[in-house]
Amino acid sequence: MNHPAPPTLRTVTGDLPAGSVTGPALAHEHLVLDLDHRGDGAAVLDPARHTTAVTAELTSLREEFGLGLVVELTCRGMGRDVRALARIAREARIAVVAATGWYYEPFHTPEIDGSSVEELTDTLVREIAGGIGTTGIRPGVLGEIGSHGDTPTAPEAKVLRASARAALATGLSVATHAQLGRGGIAQLELLTGEGLPAHRVSIGHQDLLDDPAVHEELAASGAYVAFDTVGKDGYQSDGTRLRLLLALIEAGHADRVLLSCDISRHGYLLDEGGQGYGHLFRSFLPEVRAAGVDDELIDLMTRRNPLRFLTGARVEEIRA
Repeated sequence: MNHPAPPTLRTVTGDLPAGSVTGPALAHEHLVLDLDHRGDGAAVLDPARHTTAVTAELTSLREEFGLGLVVELTCRGMGRDVRALARIAREARIAVVAATGWYYEPFHTPEIDGSSVEELTDTLVREIAGGIGTTGIRPGVLGEIGSHGDTPTAPEAKVLRASARAALATGLSVATHAQLGRGGIAQLELLTGEGLPAHRVSIGHQDLLDDPAVHEELAASGAYVAFDTVGKDGYQSDGTRLRLLLALIEAGHADRVLLSCDISRHGYLLDEGGQGYGHLFRSFLPEVRAAGVDDELIDLMTRRNPLRFLTGARVEEIRA
């Protein structure tokens, strides 16, 4: 009798059996980034200046909480540097999954305007199959595929459709950027309209949208609901995030939750007085536990769900 191959993660240092990740994951982070359109240098994680601090934080989280995996969603036009990601992964001894795709329209790269959905799909498939640039490092997820507003713009819709087709062609999953939590249902409709199963989709930044009905609709469809800006109090309080998360759990959808902090500027690093990548573990999850959520559900949301999202695995294929 033939048994299916165990689910595998594609990381910046090579393929990894999903079952070898025994600690929690951060499902939406940035370790290297450049979104500096204002010229103030704030929305930057520079590999030359900030990698030491990033690596130190991740190492500490591995030692203290068993952090095993970071899903790094810096894609085309966002300052992606997969060689730097590989160095961080090796030095911190943490698996890192790199991404491909395009962010929301203000950060689109020039080829989008003049390319069809088919041409953009081919660009993504080539990168997934052959590696990013000349590095040989292959992305393990499509993301963070962006839109802003309740309905994606025409270029954003084109990118979402291309991402869905590339995901179907390569077996990867799609993580989105829904600006301020808006437009997630429209994103999912576009992605699934191309034939991508909802369980291969994570809708981003839903903790910024105070609308439990939307969260429940996304989760009921089978998509993952990302509460991935934990600690960013300038956008939303963690108290509100906790209320929204508990509502989703109470509705029976803990198996659709992804959690992370989305560190997207150097001022968020511990080294610079920010909340750091560990805010989820040090501050937010203790509040979740205090609200009555047990360790089995914490493990589901922080480890098994990210692994299932990335690989498309069934619940029983990722060990409790």
